[in-house]
Amino acid sequence: MERVDVAIVGGGPAGTSAAWKAAEHGASALVIEKGVPRADRDHLGPDSTDAAGMLDYWVDLMDFDPEDIPEEIILRRLDGADFIGPSETLTIEDTSIDASYPDFGFAFHRARFDDWLREEAEAAGATYRVGDSITAVETDRSGDGTRAQTHQLTLSNGDTVESEYLVLADGPQRTVTTDVLDQFLPGSRSITDHLNPRTANHIAYQEHRRVPDDIYEPHRLKFWWGYMPGHTAYPWVFPNDGDVARIGLTMPIGLDIDDFDRSEWALLREDDDGIPRGGEYIERLLELVYPEYDIEDFPLVEDRGKQGGTETYPISSTQPIESPTAAGIAVVGGAMGGTSAFHEGGDHVAVRTGKLAGELAAKDCLERYNSAWKDALGDEFTRNVTMADVVHDYGPDDWDWAFGTAERLLNRGEYSWWSILRSGLSGYRMVRLYNSTKDTFRDGGYVQLAESEYET
Repeated sequence: MERVDVAIVGGGPAGTSAAWKAAEHGASALVIEKGVPRADRDHLGPDSTDAAGMLDYWVDLMDFDPEDIPEEIILRRLDGADFIGPSETLTIEDTSIDASYPDFGFAFHRARFDDWLREEAEAAGATYRVGDSITAVETDRSGDGTRAQTHQLTLSNGDTVESEYLVLADGPQRTVTTDVLDQFLPGSRSITDHLNPRTANHIAYQEHRRVPDDIYEPHRLKFWWGYMPGHTAYPWVFPNDGDVARIGLTMPIGLDIDDFDRSEWALLREDDDGIPRGGEYIERLLELVYPEYDIEDFPLVEDRGKQGGTETYPISSTQPIESPTAAGIAVVGGAMGGTSAFHEGGDHVAVRTGKLAGELAAKDCLERYNSAWKDALGDEFTRNVTMADVVHDYGPDDWDWAFGTAERLLNRGEYSWWSILRSGLSGYRMVRLYNSTKDTFRDGGYVQLAESEYET
């Protein structure tokens, strides 16, 4: 049996960051990653998507300096974003949040990002086992005089690993997290009551396509809201390297088309007998937005992504949970519901929660983890949960109202009381709704499962 101080399940940004900081602070750290082959990477690694964009202040939330990010990871520096409704558009060139990164943000190569984090973790002394999955986890709280608790992990090849601390970083699918946490919930309660992948996730789909030069905007993110049904459902274009863009969409899982008026949504058709597949949605978007072009003018780049230039992946779309730290367990990143479909993922949240969990486990003070991630990321969670709640039932007309009002409110990027007065009753209504909703999530009210609810 292999024994380590900290065992980490999952080798994405959250798990790798946990291993990096645990090793850096003197702990023996092991990452167990089942690994997947990808056509667009040189090494076996996590099932990561390449739908990766980073805003300026997210670099600070990851606790990195801008110069820490290797240049080979960055595909394109960004100078703004366009939020496009059926008839109104909100254009921004500033996130309006203080940041050390000099630009609006950047698009980056997610597989290279994962590999960089792994190199840093291994350089600090962490080790990796790639190619085996976890089949069982048993936690013993009795203690042996040297460890407060032990976790025994059984791998698919029959090997076992024992650790004092366990970091769960298996992403929004939570294939290991669910069973581990269920043992600490009373009665018939299950973590799937809060984080069921079928209801607490969105599904995302994207295609890597070349874009004609005269319509390609290589330094802007573009999002279309009010075009397809579903809570925080939207298509997007992310610029990539050269003339390649990632054209994709995010939508809830399990939508029933009969719950929606087909005539209300620009990307639905009257004869649709179900929610369109991702590829169909993208073709309809391109036909609508660029009617002078054919789909053949946007050829797939088949050596990118997971399969022939395409990728499908889950994104957590719920409120985060706390961890049972009294049992020596920390849940990080997407596994804790810490990413968001509203802002297209959350690598920044994954990295920071992983860093905190790894460092605190190495210092034998993991009990501080829940308060630490709330101190570091509470404002970000509050913003995301508030906005997702405000727009929950939005239709196309609501998005037009919101974007038109926000365009006046921002007053060329300078939000002020004068801009509220200038925007009239609509601006006052928007600000009041946002603030009243935000108040319901203050003081950590965005947490949907508190540590006190576990039986440890």
